[in-house]
Amino acid sequence: MILARNRFLSFLMVLLTLVAPNIISAQLLGTKTATEEPVKSPEDSLGRRTPQGTINGFIKAIGDQNYLRASQYFVLSKRSYRKTADRIRIAKTFQQLLDQGGNFSPSSIISNKEFGRVDDDLATGIDLVGSISTDKTTIQLYVENQSEDNQPALWLFSAETVESIASADITGEKTFLDRVLPNVLIQRKLGNVPIGHWAVVVIMTIVSYLLSRLLIFVIVFVLQKLWKKAASEKVNAIINAFTLPVHMCLTVILFVAFTQRMGISIVVRQRFSIIIITIGIVAFLILLWRMTDFVSMFTRSRMSRRGRISAVSAILFLSRTTKVAIVFIGIIAILGIIGVDVTAGLAALGIGGIALALGAQKTIENFVGSVSLIADQPLRVGDYCRVDDIKGTVESIGMRSTMLRTSARTIVTIPNGQLSASKIENFAHRDRFIFNPILNFRMETTPDQIRYLLVELRSLLFAHPEVIDSPPVVRFTGITADALKIEVTAYIQAINFETSQEVQEDLLLRMMDIIENSGTSLAYPSQRLFVSRDIPLSDEKSQAISETVKEWKEKSELQLPKFDPKRVEELKGSIKYPDKGSFNSNEA
Repeated sequence: MILARNRFLSFLMVLLTLVAPNIISAQLLGTKTATEEPVKSPEDSLGRRTPQGTINGFIKAIGDQNYLRASQYFVLSKRSYRKTADRIRIAKTFQQLLDQGGNFSPSSIISNKEFGRVDDDLATGIDLVGSISTDKTTIQLYVENQSEDNQPALWLFSAETVESIASADITGEKTFLDRVLPNVLIQRKLGNVPIGHWAVVVIMTIVSYLLSRLLIFVIVFVLQKLWKKAASEKVNAIINAFTLPVHMCLTVILFVAFTQRMGISIVVRQRFSIIIITIGIVAFLILLWRMTDFVSMFTRSRMSRRGRISAVSAILFLSRTTKVAIVFIGIIAILGIIGVDVTAGLAALGIGGIALALGAQKTIENFVGSVSLIADQPLRVGDYCRVDDIKGTVESIGMRSTMLRTSARTIVTIPNGQLSASKIENFAHRDRFIFNPILNFRMETTPDQIRYLLVELRSLLFAHPEVIDSPPVVRFTGITADALKIEVTAYIQAINFETSQEVQEDLLLRMMDIIENSGTSLAYPSQRLFVSRDIPLSDEKSQAISETVKEWKEKSELQLPKFDPKRVEELKGSIKYPDKGSFNSNEA
């Protein structure tokens, strides 16, 4: 049973890797390209030009019980084997060994090219086509090209294989069916096969199905009892996805094992090999289909909980595309199994696919762009962002385009391909808002007034509860042709843009009060011609500010160029915000 299962699995793996065997053979051959038109070889009456033709012809010959014809597929190296009686004896021995425990590779896997298989580890001109394993002997079945390089191919069972078969001891050995079936069911035949063998095939099919179903039930029952997570929705969905494919594969494995051990005719088993491989491929495709459904359902549920509606549509599209690919691959694989040459069809589909891709280039670009947006998430529905020179709130993210609603209440539609390649600035994910006014003061402003402004502006930022604790920056940054510049840099802590604007408004008003108290004023970047006399600056305020700065110096309390940390702690939270008399929504 284990040997039969390993053989079946090896057949399936070879098949899946050779979905288009003609294409692969043409690529690996190298010397025979599509541009070199091969010379057509004359037909062989026994079909021995290819390994596949040799095996099919030999199976047909022993099925017709034409053992002399079957012997023409052997390399008879010894003279004693060339007698008619010996040739017939070897052919009958070969059939009996195959019925007892032999197996040929499925016909579709055996090469149908004159040069044989070139992707195995064997020498050129030699192919492994099966094996025989009984209680007394184990034989590897090889076919070998007996012709010269410039002659048409002639594939025969190798001399070593024929020698092993001829020397095999089969005396006294009968198959299980030969021992238990009545003679009437053995002698009467249908399609050159005993009727009893057909009946046993039907019975073994039913038994294999029921036994595999029982095994699956036991495995699932034990799994649910021993593994607590097996009862969860996710694990239960995975178990359901695997149940049918595993059931089909297990049925096939049991059927192959039973029919081989019971001695079912190699003619019947070889005919059923294509069906067996087809069932294996269908089981694998069903597994892929169900796993696609599971992954799609789980991912869509997760995206829905997170509110990522745009990702749900992309997942549905990818799921449907994957299913179409599964169906396409399945059709190609099954056509290759039943012997249909899919090379021309694949070439036509390849050319059609290229033409379709060129025609739908923008559509594909937009789809890939939408996948990138969903994967990277540079923006989400409801985010306020800027794309190149367009500002707006994201209304929706579709499979082809994304819509932004601007401040003018218009809708701007941007293709996802263009959007994914653009520079996106998202304002919705800011953890703080920058406060960065640049104050220009009149040239008449005195140094002490500048010192006063620097200290008081910093004090304001330290004291304000909505300014983040990171040290604010207030610096005297330059003297221009028409103004003295002080630059302020701080960060406002707010939950949204509107709140940050409220805090910024309060800070600017308080700064205007400080500027008013300092006795100076802001400069304007414009030139004016006054006919009347200019109003002089307040000498009293200037004198008072000078006295204040002088007092700071005498007491070593001038907070320049750095603030005393103790003074910083005293200032923190000392300002009431909103100011007294202002409307406070929290108190309301």
